[in-house]
Amino acid sequence: MGGILDKLIGYAETISDESIRKVTLEILTQPTLSFTDAKPIVGFLDSPAAPRKHHSFTGGLLLHTLGVVEASVRIREYIEMVYGLKADRDLVVAAALLHDLFKFYQYRPDEIEGGYKPREDWYLSHDYSIIGELARRGAPEKLIRVVAEVHGLQPFTTIEGLIVHLADSLDARLGDILQQMLQGKLRALDKEGCNPYKVMSEKARSDGPEKVFERAFSPVDVVVSEFKKYCGG
Repeated sequence: MGGILDKLIGYAETISDESIRKVTLEILTQPTLSFTDAKPIVGFLDSPAAPRKHHSFTGGLLLHTLGVVEASVRIREYIEMVYGLKADRDLVVAAALLHDLFKFYQYRPDEIEGGYKPREDWYLSHDYSIIGELARRGAPEKLIRVVAEVHGLQPFTTIEGLIVHLADSLDARLGDILQQMLQGKLRALDKEGCNPYKVMSEKARSDGPEKVFERAFSPVDVVVSEFKKYCGG
């Protein structure tokens, strides 16, 4: 998982605005909610992006975040090239890095069905958690505004918020399609008592989250052969 985290930190280090770079790096390297005594059950590096939707495996949150950053940077360039709209790269990168970060507080391992599930005792959605933590850590108002717009819960008043929103939707949809394809082919293992959610997480732990979808378009027999070795995890 550390390889993806290193890439995310590397992106944060390219932010030129010192105040934005500082708070982004602080939260990435110290991902703790400072305004509550609640503790996470799942670690940041292990967390899925969603328990049963896109990137539901171990390390899925990291992989999704990297996907959103990469897509955001390219959408920013495309929007300027095609529509002449200029967006602040620092705000785009920072918001992409931070938008889902505190999702890991919301989840716990699912010992029955495999993978992860929402915590029954959690009360604060990640989109509110990140806003509270940014404010608590003294983040610039312009960054807080952009991050607040990313999930589409507020009207878009910044081009940066819209860009990251589009990138988030794109990567979530892509991850969902790839995951459905992969799980459809893993049903053969499920019949043998080998849970698809568990084997995806075991592959992510063994080879890295970025390797989970690499066989999504392969024939069923190839997928089953590749994943069967993770059934004992």
